[in-house]
Amino acid sequence: GANAVYWIDIVLKRPDGLVVVQNITEGAKVKVEEVTETIEPDLLYPLLRGRDIKRWQAEPSAFIIMPHTIETKWNAIAEQELQVSFPRTYGYLKRFRDILLGRRSGWYQKAKDRLPFYIMFAISDYTFAPWKVVWPWISKGIRAAVIGLFEGKPVVPEHNAFLVACDALEDAFYICALLNSSPGDFAIRSFFSTGGGGIGSPVVLDHIRIPRFDPKNPVHLHLAKL
Repeated sequence: GANAVYWIDIVLKRPDGLVVVQNITEGAKVKVEEVTETIEPDLLYPLLRGRDIKRWQAEPSAFIIMPHTIETKWNAIAEQELQVSFPRTYGYLKRFRDILLGRRSGWYQKAKDRLPFYIMFAISDYTFAPWKVVWPWISKGIRAAVIGLFEGKPVVPEHNAFLVACDALEDAFYICALLNSSPGDFAIRSFFSTGGGGIGSPVVLDHIRIPRFDPKNPVHLHLAKL
């Protein structure tokens, strides 16, 4: 609901460990002031946008501020804790408090009085998974890739990039192989209308049969190896 607050470029890494960042305002639907600030790097994660995903290959092109941790998952870090542990990040987010409180999500508007104003949506175990199969929504055909850790941190796909979370690399490669295969691409194209550029949400997995990866199945292993 406010990408231009959370999406950032790292301008400079300081010797003291802090980083100078600038928020990405280009193309944002919600107009936000462009600012350059110094914050802690702890809550920065690599951001993967749809345009960063090619067939078999994906690489993040920016970063995202994630005021959540593996432990908090859906819940954001408590406001008092964020102030104490990451005061610069808290100060940056507080600049945009009114914009963040005005996000249009219906459930958020009903519950925002008891939630940290900077909470993000759709955060769970899958957000922090070490391996992910990813593909963009805006595409004329399926183009899936496997993404792992980037600079030691899990990659966070944007809202227009879909993912399957995996604990093992072979599992991810196997799923990616089947999505990118000719039968997989054909099945997805036949289910979705590609006229508007949208090739498929995660519902594609309800319409194409991908058996669960079996490490004892030689065909599954061969697909992952390829």
